[in-house]
Amino acid sequence: MDEARAINADIPFVDGPVRPAKPYIFRGLAKTRQEAVDCLATAAIYETGRSSDGQRAVIQVILNRVRGAGFPKTICGVVYQGSDKSTGCQFSFACDRSLTRRREPRGWGAARRRASRALQGYVYAAVGTATHYHTDWVVPYWSASLDKIAKVDTHIFYRRPMPRKG
Repeated sequence: MDEARAINADIPFVDGPVRPAKPYIFRGLAKTRQEAVDCLATAAIYETGRSSDGQRAVIQVILNRVRGAGFPKTICGVVYQGSDKSTGCQFSFACDRSLTRRREPRGWGAARRRASRALQGYVYAAVGTATHYHTDWVVPYWSASLDKIAKVDTHIFYRRPMPRKG
């Protein structure tokens, strides 16, 4: 863990401001919205625990992915992407049996409220248009190919590289 944290600390953040993502307004049936809230809340709580900023950041990444190229176009599709393949999940909780643990009711309610708010257009600006993140005690193979843009709690956030002016 210490070695990974040192490697991650040596990777600089990109220069310039982190521009917030555009608001995401959910447009769909009530049942589909409920499913989206549950998928967002599940990812938020299993990925970051009860950290309110961490949950907001994970929710924002998921919404950024829904709008991004190369990702599923539904919230639950993004959250569970890869869970049906042997190559693994995009979010570790979907494959590592974390879902078998009992959720804490108080934490679950707060995560659902944050998810619902995000579907009404709330933007967690701190992570901008990030589409990837990881904890600071691992060094994923893909981290060097993306722009490091933010850190929230123990999670480091990345976006696809922006075109360089030159």
